[in-house]
Amino acid sequence: MDINRTYTAKENSKAALLEKPGVVGIGVGYKVKGTEQTDKLSVVILVEKKKPVAALQTGELLPLSIQSAPTDIVEVGRLVPQTALTDKWRPAIGGVSIGHYKITAGTLGIVVTEKGSGIKLILSNNHVLANTNDAILGDPIYQPGPYDGGKTEDTLASLYKYIRINFGEEEGEDCLLVATYLKIGNWIASILGSRHVLGAKRINPQAVNYMDAALAIPNKQDLVLYGIEGVGKINGTQEAELGMKVSKVGRTTGHTFGTITMVHSTVKVNYGDKVATLENQFLTGAMSAGGDSGSLLYNVANKTAVGLLFAGSSQVTIYSPINAVLNALQVIL
Repeated sequence: MDINRTYTAKENSKAALLEKPGVVGIGVGYKVKGTEQTDKLSVVILVEKKKPVAALQTGELLPLSIQSAPTDIVEVGRLVPQTALTDKWRPAIGGVSIGHYKITAGTLGIVVTEKGSGIKLILSNNHVLANTNDAILGDPIYQPGPYDGGKTEDTLASLYKYIRINFGEEEGEDCLLVATYLKIGNWIASILGSRHVLGAKRINPQAVNYMDAALAIPNKQDLVLYGIEGVGKINGTQEAELGMKVSKVGRTTGHTFGTITMVHSTVKVNYGDKVATLENQFLTGAMSAGGDSGSLLYNVANKTAVGLLFAGSSQVTIYSPINAVLNALQVIL
């Protein structure tokens, strides 16, 4: 059967076939047997969902051939417009653009459930939802993020909780001598008309962190959906393992795949003009770019959550273990 005859058969039958329940498309392609593509041209009929022959009504039966051309019936699901991850999504789902109103944009990792209350919350990074410690609980969260056009009218949620990132700086006025010096200095400054206030910080170079994570609460519970765009439901959690095949969906690079290459890692991450040390992180090869922060990493084999993406470079991507994140924030998938 040559392609012209197969095309003619398809054209002659498409109107009638598209009227049948569940048929969403028709075209010309090579017939697939099992998982292998053959070299046999066929009229390919796309259906939303395949059903056993016994479950079909008379009007739903599809022909085995059309004008001597064989048919191939392929299940493709419901066909919908492919909205960009940087667009406005209502309801919003894991993988789309989001951000605190004062940042650029990051990624909505996934919707989780708070232990005890049962309310839906949005999981992402501190630097995405809490502006790297500089936010106030209740601050507005835009979807899409500000860089992607998010404005006040695009407020999806408000900042609910975050794990503070420790950069090794702590308030250090507990020493009597230092406190006295600051008091005198600020008194002199006020006399001179200065609006600046002196303060003291204690530097702790050994300060470490275990995650970059935060939660936002949606303005209405029906504004968000569980799962990840294009992936669906996530089936629980597991620990990262060397060699595990993993994937994520992020605002910038979309759906990417990789392999876990390092575990139990200590990393120094640059947050603008500050550096934070994080312990017990794990790495893959390059799977992300700016704006993918907050993405959920999952095991390709069984769609279990493994980590929360928060940093990277052109060579590697870095994640916090998901179980540690969920436990610290008192939420579940």
